[in-house]
Amino acid sequence: MMSTVGVAITALVLADVLTNVLRPLALRRGLTDRPDLHKKAHARPTPYLGGIAIAVATLVPASALVPHWDEHIGVVIVASAAMALLGLVDDIKPLNPSSRLLAEGLAATAVVLSGGHIIVFGGWLDPVLTVLWIVVLTNSFNLLDNMDGAASTVALVTAGFLAGAAYLAGQAGFMLLLLALSAGCVGFLIHNWAPARIFMGDAGSLFIGFVISATSVQVNVPGGPVARIAELLLVTFVATVDTSLVLISRHRAGRSLFTGGTDHVSHRLNRLGWSVSRVTLMLFAATAASCLCGVLVAQQRLPGIGTLAGAVTIAVTLIWLLLKLPAYVIANESGDIPPAANSAMSIPSKHGD
Repeated sequence: MMSTVGVAITALVLADVLTNVLRPLALRRGLTDRPDLHKKAHARPTPYLGGIAIAVATLVPASALVPHWDEHIGVVIVASAAMALLGLVDDIKPLNPSSRLLAEGLAATAVVLSGGHIIVFGGWLDPVLTVLWIVVLTNSFNLLDNMDGAASTVALVTAGFLAGAAYLAGQAGFMLLLLALSAGCVGFLIHNWAPARIFMGDAGSLFIGFVISATSVQVNVPGGPVARIAELLLVTFVATVDTSLVLISRHRAGRSLFTGGTDHVSHRLNRLGWSVSRVTLMLFAATAASCLCGVLVAQQRLPGIGTLAGAVTIAVTLIWLLLKLPAYVIANESGDIPPAANSAMSIPSKHGD
């Protein structure tokens, strides 16, 4: 209990303090995310080094708990640190999409080789699917960082519930790592809540996405393949719906999947007149509800196949309805961009979504 409380408090305070330090540094160095009528919805340049604060606040207290380390958690910690560095490089100088995806694939492969993978079909296909899952979900959180407080709010809830699942499974190391991530997101959210004073950048979104995706395949879930798939979909429900919506929307619009846009769930709700804070609170509630169902499935308190069918039905319905809502920013009569949101990261670029 003392270790748990100590990790949470340390991570929260570190994230808060480091974010305060990194914000003026980013401003001095000119590391700001600038508005773009066609790709972004925020209205003023904003520094984006907050992700480094989240990564340090998560890894320092988690790494200090050496007795809880084993090969599995050690690989996740090292690989997630590499993702934070990859994102930082991309924040400073945008990387080639292929290079970024290759690095993510290598990090995901390291997790699989350490013994962490989804067991669905058995044989060689499971490790391949696990690598794809980690890479896709890592970039889903990168895409989800598109409005003040959005990604950090979803991450703090998701990591918190996964920490609970790890505790129930007797995996103390992963529980502490996820708890540190959740608390670190809270410390950062103090500065990222609307109107945001700093963004997390790719360093934060890639780090968060990788930690959540890599640990989700490591936490032991009884009940067989269907329960496993249901649990993974439910704890990442909001990110999965948002990514699917964006991919379908851009395909239908004939736009490249690798460019930014204001076509996310948060942007569409904002166009309806919802405030940024209200949208973020909605994301919080949706994430909490879906994660709770995921944990209940993991504990065999909800049926895997029935819950999975319900989740897929809800996801398809939501995407269908959201596609009917306005997607892109339209300048007002003076040519100004509506102050709807903050940065939005795309898969290949620094701040494209």
